[in-house]
Amino acid sequence: MLFLWLALSAAARAAEPLPVFDTHLHYNDTAVARYPVARALEVFRTSGVKGILANSLPNDGTRALFEAKSKDVRVVPFIRPYRTRADIRTWFKDPAIYALIESEMKRGYYRGIGEFHLHGADAGGAQVKRIVDLAVARDLILHAHSDDEVIEQLFAHNPKARIIWAHTGYSTPAEKLEVYFARHPGLWGELSGRTGITDRDGRLTPGWRRLFEKYSDRFVLGSDTWNTERWDTYSRIIARYRAWLSQLPPEAAERIAFRNAERIFAEPGR
Repeated sequence: MLFLWLALSAAARAAEPLPVFDTHLHYNDTAVARYPVARALEVFRTSGVKGILANSLPNDGTRALFEAKSKDVRVVPFIRPYRTRADIRTWFKDPAIYALIESEMKRGYYRGIGEFHLHGADAGGAQVKRIVDLAVARDLILHAHSDDEVIEQLFAHNPKARIIWAHTGYSTPAEKLEVYFARHPGLWGELSGRTGITDRDGRLTPGWRRLFEKYSDRFVLGSDTWNTERWDTYSRIIARYRAWLSQLPPEAAERIAFRNAERIFAEPGR
């Protein structure tokens, strides 16, 4: 009887979908009307998503999700350094944005800054360095939508920075990513929109399989719900992740799906 119970329990666990922690979730003002907080949380539950990194434009959406205090969907709030979409082009040199970050930090519950857009030489400015140093001093994680040059510059500003690289550079070759992970222990790659992971038949490509197996502790998943259409197809986005994760060893799949995010966002003292 004990053997039968263990076998049935194992089968039940195998039938359950792999839990997912969504580390690139936008709850922008454009989504709120169609997906009020209760409905948004239900979308996560029905998709088997146990946690989210929330950021929004403006930050009101993030605060609404976090302050809902869901018991079964963990919300990790990040400060987005934008008031309007126009700030995407100027935030890194606008003193008012630094003041916005400082103001939001007074709430006491944010775990990071971003997602922010930054490209090329724009990362070398004094305000960017000031924000990186602030993040290190306050144990905040940066969430950067950027090119390779920016990643190197952010770590040059402060080698102690911790960075989630949105989209893992979109098209940066797997071989180059290996170099970055070896060089920067505080770097993680987030995989929404990332090209080259699978072939046309949905099979992992050899380079990415090797990268995932070697650095399974350095990747996280994300939905990038920047528009309502991605909210409408949320369950399919998560299902596509599970499809290629199933091709990896279970331990590696679990790390990428949710365990890495749980470790990165572990509560202080745990």
